[in-house]
Amino acid sequence: MASAAGRLAFTDDISRDLELLEYGLNPSPDSPLLPNDAVLKAVQNLVGLAAQLCGTPFGVVNIISAAHQHQIGAWGVDPGVCGRGDSMCAKVFLNGEKTIVADASRDPRFADNPFVTGELGRVRFYASVPLEMASGFIPGSLCVFSETAQELTPTQADMLDALAKQVVELLELQRSTVQLDRAYAELEESNARLAGFAGRVSHDLRSPLTTMLGYLEMLQDDPDITAVPGAADDLEKIGSSGRRMLAMLEDVLSFSRVGGGLHREYVSLRTAVTEAAWDLGINELSLVDVEDATVHADRGQLRTLLQNLLSNAMNYRSPQRPLRIRVSGVSNYHGSTVFVADNGKGIAPEDRAKVLEPLVRLHRDGDGGGTGLGLATCSSIAKAHGGELTLSETPGGGTTVAVSFPAA
Repeated sequence: MASAAGRLAFTDDISRDLELLEYGLNPSPDSPLLPNDAVLKAVQNLVGLAAQLCGTPFGVVNIISAAHQHQIGAWGVDPGVCGRGDSMCAKVFLNGEKTIVADASRDPRFADNPFVTGELGRVRFYASVPLEMASGFIPGSLCVFSETAQELTPTQADMLDALAKQVVELLELQRSTVQLDRAYAELEESNARLAGFAGRVSHDLRSPLTTMLGYLEMLQDDPDITAVPGAADDLEKIGSSGRRMLAMLEDVLSFSRVGGGLHREYVSLRTAVTEAAWDLGINELSLVDVEDATVHADRGQLRTLLQNLLSNAMNYRSPQRPLRIRVSGVSNYHGSTVFVADNGKGIAPEDRAKVLEPLVRLHRDGDGGGTGLGLATCSSIAKAHGGELTLSETPGGGTTVAVSFPAA
């Protein structure tokens, strides 16, 4: 347990309500102050167990905000909200000690409380244990009570302590969940801003670069310029660099657009592969073997995904054997999984997670050109659909990419 000094840090109204929000507990009386459904159900079960073990008809878990008492779990009564000034637990929960009162009407702390006098209730026996978090913050208490005077045995008192610790564990779990959700939301927002920025920059740079390449082609067609010794080679180097930069900008722009405005429909895998191969100028029909399947996905992004995977297979082919690519799919009630298997160089197991990161390339001898965004874009497309992309080895050598698409 934290010291009294540690608990004092959370006693002022602003700090208390802000800390409650950290646990996913809304202190506003207009909104139910409840954790998520799974936590709520578990708290409810613990409250019922506490009441039954202590032999009382009533039990509650009270969360106390700056101005109110909220019951997030209740046994024998309906959970409700009351003013903090009317709360019995609010008078004692910050002392960090268990409170057991045989007859509240005879205790000066509670004798005039509306839950004792009959205004809101006729509580006599009352026992509560503060819910003290690891930080020292006490959001409330686990309490059991009845309308008749009674005592708790030492064993019952110990069990009440143990159950209060279980409630604390649940609230700590709730806090961790809130923190993870918040971090995930911030990461998504950051990624969206970054993708938007990359998209705008790529779009703005693409137009002037395309214009420059156009003028370069005009210079390459000018016999007076190409007649200058070395000029043709220099212009070709400039053109090669410019086209490589344009390809990189196109990849960045494609990466930035992933996930925006998905329009899922049922797409023939064979049709999508045919269109992707056409875009890449693959004219060898024997190069790609397709087993048709139906995929529930955004048609445009599925086409982009297949373009990248086919392009990777061509760029990283093995020098020991002719390239073969097989595309297939399986479907069940979970959704569809698309497999793109090649017999190329393959990717070592220790590199498979790394190559899914943006701008990561392996730089192996004989590898084709690329920006390191192809597989990252494919992985993002899978995630945008609620699926995932995994890499494995093709039997006999090469890489098999599996992309899952959940059912509608």
